This record gives sequence, C-alpha cells and structure tokens, in this order.
Amino acid sequence: MTFSPRYTITEKILSNISRIMAGREVIERARIIPKWELKLQKEARVHNAHSSTGIEGNPLTLEQVKDLADHKDVVATEKDKKEVSNYLEAIDATPRYAEKAKLDIAAFLEIHKTITAGTLKNDKDCGAFRDRQVFVGRRVLNGTGLKEIVEYMPPPTNDVPRLVKEFLDWLDSDAAKKINAVLLAGIAHYEAARIHPFIDGNGRAARLLASLVLYRNGFDHRRFFALDDYYDEGRQAYYAALKTAQQNNGDITKWLEYFTEGVLISVNRIKEFIERLELTPREADSEQIELTAKQIRILGKIKEKGRIANKDLRAMFPVSRQAVLREISKLIDAGIIELVGKGRGAYYRVKE
Repeated sequence: MTFSPRYTITEKILSNISRIMAGREVIERARIIPKWELKLQKEARVHNAHSSTGIEGNPLTLEQVKDLADHKDVVATEKDKKEVSNYLEAIDATPRYAEKAKLDIAAFLEIHKTITAGTLKNDKDCGAFRDRQVFVGRRVLNGTGLKEIVEYMPPPTNDVPRLVKEFLDWLDSDAAKKINAVLLAGIAHYEAARIHPFIDGNGRAARLLASLVLYRNGFDHRRFFALDDYYDEGRQAYYAALKTAQQNNGDITKWLEYFTEGVLISVNRIKEFIERLELTPREADSEQIELTAKQIRILGKIKEKGRIANKDLRAMFPVSRQAVLREISKLIDAGIIELVGKGRGAYYRVKE
C-alpha cells in the first residue's frame, strides 16, 4: 500500500498560499546586504531552536539559547543544554541533508540522531526507530493520584519502518514534486508526527523535516523563517490542529489550513522587517553586496561556528597572513563583522 495524503484545497489554503508567494516575492527581490542577511539567519536559527525544544518542555529562555548559540556559558542542566545545542546543530546541517539525492530512511535516522544524541535514557534509541509502542498522553489528577490519559496512539511498532519508507518514497515521487512547497512541507510535518517513529524527539524531527522540505524545494533557501515560533506561541492550537486529522478520518485539510497560516505569518514578519528598515541598499552601499569567494567562505564559517579566530582563518586559506587580513579588513570596514578581544583570545563575529 502506497502513501497518499488526503486533503482538499480550500479557499483559506488558496488565500494563504497566494499571500505567502506574494510576500516571498518581496523578500526575494530585496537586495539585502550580507550583514542583514546573516542577522536574519541567526535570529531564525535561535528562535527555531528555542521554540522547537520549548514545545517539548525545555526550560531554557530565548536569551539562554542565544548565549548557547554564541558559545557562552549557560546555567542549566547538561540535558537541557544538549537538547538545544543538538537542534542548533541539526539546523546548521540542513544544507548537507538537502544535498542528498533523496531523503531516505538513513538520512531521516541521521536527523533524529543529531537531534537526540546524549539526551535519551538509552543511547540505542538515538537515530533508531522505536522498538516498543508509545503513545501521546497527559496526566490528570484522579482522586489522590495521577491518571494517564491517552490522547493519541500511533501506528503499531512493527509497521513503522514500512510506513516511513512508503512516505519517504512518496516525498521523492513525481506526484509530490508537483505540489506547492509549502503544502508539501505541511504534509511532511503531519505524516512524520502521525507515524511517531521514535521513542522520543518525534515533534522536533517533524518540525525539522518540514523546514528541510522548504529548503530543498527552494522556498526558504536563505533560512530566514522561524516557523517554530508560530507553533510555540499557540501550543494548544498546534496540538488541536494536529488532532483534526484523527477527527476527520485522516483528512489533513484543517491541519494544512493551520500550517499555511503559520508560514504566512513567518513570511510576513520578514517582509515587514525588510520594508520597515528599507533594506534595499543605496548606490553608495553597493560595494557591500559584492563579496569575494574568500569573504563568502569566511562569513559561512562564522555563521556555522558563531565566531572565528585568526588561526582558523590561516587554516582555511593557503595564502599569506597579510592576504587573509586584507579580506577580513574589508568585511570589518563594511560593517559586516567585528573583532572581539585582543591577542590570542581575539575572534571575529557578525556585527550586531
């Protein structure tokens, strides 16, 4: 039996998609200087990590997540810090996941392993399908004790490998490639959550998968959108939207209405930011857009690591120290990066 999603394109979905594409067009046309592009990417990265882990109960504040992303010390349990740093790592690995010709089971398990490494009771459950039945529930007070209420019972454990394979095969099919990228991401998010293939980390895996689908299909190739904020800001609405398919015999129309509304909100936030700050540069700013190959590599490494030291720069390029410093000086003069500290401990980071 092959996977085939059930949904109807309603007026609400059509309206959301139309407005999403119009907003995205504004973003794509904007000639955003590298400093602002890196700022938007950094903010989306931090917000997605904070919200996606927060939905699952991680207590770190947004400021603490920002500090972790900047490699600063944070007072929290190792498990809580590890959950956030794992999700940041998975976000950073999105382009690498997307390079694969097909998102297969091995890639899906790798994503889960990245997200959960060092955070589960049993390491064998990281990057592996569940080997026992799980359920989604909540505890309520029942007299003098607590009673577990089952709200969702996922498919049987033995069915998981087959269901995941059928779904991923469909995701790579010609039929799926004809579907709008936003709808495809919504379908992927729901199906990964429905199958619930792992002992833990299913929600994070589903949300990251949706972002990966958007990236792979060229929709969020600059990684500006913080869709996980939308789920976190209205958690009850998020859970209720996921439940609608159960209530409608597997029809995910209501979920896709909710999902496309979230993408629209995320797109509009970036669009309004661009319009408010008039990020289209003047003629005098045009030199900031033309970056050399070395400068692009330097910025990419800073974005990946949060900072970069002189010794790292020397390891990156087989040229003289003076040549590397010239590239760095141009980025500093353009207001894109800044030098922090002095001596051996000095490093470069994106200018706030």
